[in-house]
Amino acid sequence: MPQIDLFSLFWLFLIIFTFIPALNRWIIANQRNGLIRRIERRRKSRLITLIHRQEALSFLGIAFSRYIDIEDSEQILRAIRFTPDDLPIDIVLHTPGGLVLAAEQIAFALVRHKAPVTVFIPHYAMSGGTFVALAADKIMMDENAVLGPVDPQIGEYPAASILTAIEKKPIAEIKDETLIRADIAQKAQRQVATSVIALLRANGMEAEKAEEITNQLASGQWTHDYPISAEEAKNFGLPITTGLPSEIYELMDLFPQAGGRRPSVQYIPLPYGPEEGPGKRR
Repeated sequence: MPQIDLFSLFWLFLIIFTFIPALNRWIIANQRNGLIRRIERRRKSRLITLIHRQEALSFLGIAFSRYIDIEDSEQILRAIRFTPDDLPIDIVLHTPGGLVLAAEQIAFALVRHKAPVTVFIPHYAMSGGTFVALAADKIMMDENAVLGPVDPQIGEYPAASILTAIEKKPIAEIKDETLIRADIAQKAQRQVATSVIALLRANGMEAEKAEEITNQLASGQWTHDYPISAEEAKNFGLPITTGLPSEIYELMDLFPQAGGRRPSVQYIPLPYGPEEGPGKRR
């Protein structure tokens, strides 16, 4: 019987531990595609996902944040181009936001699509994610999901805060760099407000209502991470409904966070009846 030396055993384990993660990714990718096709057949639509897990990428245990970027806009614009004009589009949003340019490209491409567009928000779609959601004919949210303000940020500061700061000091006491930032902030506010109004108007909203919603979302009256609930967004006049198909939650489960750390949340993923709750005996 041939003997296996330690060096060969090392390479065997290395191949196995390299192959297993790749196999798992392949299995999950196929499960995603299968579920997406199932949803598409049931809803007679094209389903697009824009899902950014904050720990979906990691290197040596260090997580990299994900956000809407140009690659996302290129892929989504390509998917929209592949979609016939009479085929509805569904898009699942789970994102902290991202580049204004990328979010605007996606949003205006969606609003130009002739068939209905529905956005599903299972957890959150902040900033640029909210901008994309404004392009939809219908926004379906989990009752605990949130949107966020779309006010522009200049570096690490909100544009509105920069403008407020320069109003409180004599101009002679303000640095040139701050004045330049304020000029950029003013332009950014105007540009974002113009884009939001144009997006809402293109979706058939009356001018007065579009300006009112834009003032709520883009004026900087809140911090940029302010959570706007489904009920609050509905009160603004956005086309919000609560309640999502169960398949959307199944789909989210197929976009897991990166492994390699102890989970901070754990539970038995089964619904309990009143007689089965904690402390109950059977």
